[in-house]
Amino acid sequence: MALELVSPSTLIFTATLLAALSGAPLLVPRLLNASRGQLLATVLMLLASAIGLTGAILTLLLGRTELFTLPWTLPFDRPEIGIDPLSAWFLLPIFLIPGCAALYARSYWHADNSPRNVRKMTFFFGLMSGSMSAVTLARDGITFLFAWEIMALAAYFLVATEDEKPEVNAAGTLYMITTHIGTLGLFALFPFLTMTTGSWLFPAAGSLDASSPAAAAMFLTALFGFGMKAGIMPLHIWLPSAHANAPSHVSAAMSGVILKVGVYGIIRTLSFFYGVPLWWGALVLLLGAVSGIVGVAFAIGQHDLKRLLAYHSIENIGIIFMGLGVALIGQTTASAAMVLLGTAGALLHVLNHATFKALLFLGAGSVIHATGTREIDLMGGVARKLPYTALLFGVGAVAICGLPPLNGFVSELLIYLGFFRGVQGSGIAAAATALAAPALAVVGGLAVACFVKVYGIVFLGAPRTEEHAAHHEAGWQMLLPMTILAVVCAAVGLAPVLLSGMLQRASLNAFPSLGADADTSLATLAPLPIVSMTALVLLVLLAALAFWYRRRLTAAPQGEADTWGCGYQRPTPRMQYSASSFAELLTGLYAFVLKPRTHRPGIASGIFPAGTRFHSHVPEAVLELVYTPALERLYRRFLPIRRMQNGILQQYVLYILITLVVLFLSDYL
Repeated sequence: MALELVSPSTLIFTATLLAALSGAPLLVPRLLNASRGQLLATVLMLLASAIGLTGAILTLLLGRTELFTLPWTLPFDRPEIGIDPLSAWFLLPIFLIPGCAALYARSYWHADNSPRNVRKMTFFFGLMSGSMSAVTLARDGITFLFAWEIMALAAYFLVATEDEKPEVNAAGTLYMITTHIGTLGLFALFPFLTMTTGSWLFPAAGSLDASSPAAAAMFLTALFGFGMKAGIMPLHIWLPSAHANAPSHVSAAMSGVILKVGVYGIIRTLSFFYGVPLWWGALVLLLGAVSGIVGVAFAIGQHDLKRLLAYHSIENIGIIFMGLGVALIGQTTASAAMVLLGTAGALLHVLNHATFKALLFLGAGSVIHATGTREIDLMGGVARKLPYTALLFGVGAVAICGLPPLNGFVSELLIYLGFFRGVQGSGIAAAATALAAPALAVVGGLAVACFVKVYGIVFLGAPRTEEHAAHHEAGWQMLLPMTILAVVCAAVGLAPVLLSGMLQRASLNAFPSLGADADTSLATLAPLPIVSMTALVLLVLLAALAFWYRRRLTAAPQGEADTWGCGYQRPTPRMQYSASSFAELLTGLYAFVLKPRTHRPGIASGIFPAGTRFHSHVPEAVLELVYTPALERLYRRFLPIRRMQNGILQQYVLYILITLVVLFLSDYL
């Protein structure tokens, strides 16, 4: 009995409830004032994170699977929940990121400075965190949809935290519309699954034949419903505005975690099938490559710091999909090595992206907190006043670019190794993986260019405006969560071998066919010890170089002078690179997709000509140029039918009567 009380499942269920209810005390103003309520909510969320991470790690180490039938009956069937290594892997970021974000919010969104919305935001933040965990624990369609809808609604209220701003309301409305459109796909998926299995309970892994038309329908509806939540292109249209307009710690949780819940749904659905056809893997791989390349291309053209980071989330979801595509193609070609490398790479990138993207959003929040703007072109020289934020943001930037010695390199390496295994085959599978490898390389190269732009313009140089010059570093409650995430990025990059066993168990749980090949293991397929040694040597060399450079800089004579200003006698901050000028070459290269809009200045005339201004921006091309015009045409086409909705109650009663008569006659005939 004592062992049962501390079992991993008990820890995870307790953490889920603690997280979901952490903000509840703030709903009773008479019980606690806003500041004390926020402090209590932060403590409860940190406790939930510690307990939940302990339970998830124990589950991964033990490889245990536990199922529980809840003691109440729904109209459909008894609900079931459970924990297994695949769920536990996704619970790592689900418990890690909200804990860091909650501590960060204690300073960034303090109750004394935001009394109007802190109660609502703190409550729904906890509810979203708990419901994300509940989604991964659900083992039947009805429980899954309940948790999914709670998560979606909580996220909506978080996106619309500052609902007094029109742009925030627009972002929240777009999110609400798209998330429920995606849920419609799930309303189709689970009935298909029930018709196939005869139960709302999830089938066992590898128990359904993927060659039937019903299986194809389930795959496509899952790809649509979960892909909308994950933000895969072209279903990503809600993501840039939602992440840009939400508070920064909410953006960190949404980008770092809530997108991964969509990825979890896809992997869980795919795990039900065996005999996967080639076109499943090819389609997932294609969507991943398109999302990766186009997502990072859109990021390069952005002027808004948080919107730029949001597009990088689309890019990294594309990388995860590329890993899944490799795994599915490996199932088709009976290559256990491809399945394991692709699945492990995708799962590791789930954790990696959650950590470095949350770090980047929290770093962006620190910059925005200090400068009062999200516009990159109004920033500059931030590193002088925010040295710790600059260092931590730099760690996240190196990690997201997939460079050693940090964690992004390791997960992308596993996916590359999966591509190389696929190239050794033949036919369409070999061609697909051969084309995917350079696509992933292009994604990495463009990511480096984008973060050179961001870091150079935001943190280096001189402040562009006095109004938005940074004046103060963030407090410890904001710096500590960023430091924890940076340490995780470094730890995974330096010692990935410590995760290989847990990754293997989670991958085997998703695709049990891997267990049929006893010789296939991550330790033999990937040179993780060599990666660790190389990363450690590189880190030592970088530290030695930094030490040598600092000593030389200290010994050099001190003086002040303007930097080179292109030959101008009086250089000004306006002569520095802007977001547009730095990215002009690359946005021009991808103009056929990005559709950049340029507003050129008019030619002034007269003795004292007025000032002119050049402006350019990259629109959300898919939303503004594809979906919106199509929906407007659809609206005009169906406008005559809308006249039936005229607000007359008697007419609505008539509609109901006609419907009942038609249903009765159809049943009678």
